[in-house]
Amino acid sequence: MTGATTRDPAAGPDDASDPAAYPDSGPERTCIVTRVKGPPDGFIRFVVGPDRQVTPDLRCKLPGRGAWVTAERPRVLEAVKRRSFKRAFKSEVEVPPTLADMIDGLMEKDALQALSLANKAGLVVAGATKVEGSIGPKVPVALISASDGSADGIRKMEAAVRRLMGDDADSIARIRDFRSDQLDLALGRTNVIHAAVAGGTAAEGFVARARRLARYRGTPKAETAVSEPTIETELIED
Repeated sequence: MTGATTRDPAAGPDDASDPAAYPDSGPERTCIVTRVKGPPDGFIRFVVGPDRQVTPDLRCKLPGRGAWVTAERPRVLEAVKRRSFKRAFKSEVEVPPTLADMIDGLMEKDALQALSLANKAGLVVAGATKVEGSIGPKVPVALISASDGSADGIRKMEAAVRRLMGDDADSIARIRDFRSDQLDLALGRTNVIHAAVAGGTAAEGFVARARRLARYRGTPKAETAVSEPTIETELIED
């Protein structure tokens, strides 16, 4: 990754046309849309390819100087609309009209690949009965419910978790951004509606990516639990 471009002495400190206004190294990044600063994990890095097309660099590994946008879909859409990439790179660039959707797909794929790795590491159990049974021996770092699963099933799972863990249930991330068919492919199973992810490096990587996706989409935070569930003891069908 290259360092920040030398600042043009004639440019003011808030000159949006100055590439040096958007540092590509150091402890903080600056959004080219909002000018808000923060740690790198709150932003998406973009580079310009040989074809002059703006390309998202989710893992911050592509060569060249980068431009950074707050990792939220509305900010990416605004960057496209306001031609912020042209100002940040100080050159004519081609911006795909579907850039915001492209990023969503890349983030989703990245998170599901991380889930698959966690599963291969033996950190995932699937099926409502197995999920409930796994909570006693270990505390999972995340509970997954398919986005197309029934609201009643999610409510019952939440009730079971709170019955077993009480207030400690709030420490578990809730992830609901993936359809059942996507979970099937990631876990190599069929009809996955509920799953639990045990602690471990691979699991933490998945949770971080799932939270990043949820933030980008503007969906409820992955760490937020369903409030005030009804406590039930009946078997939850998967």
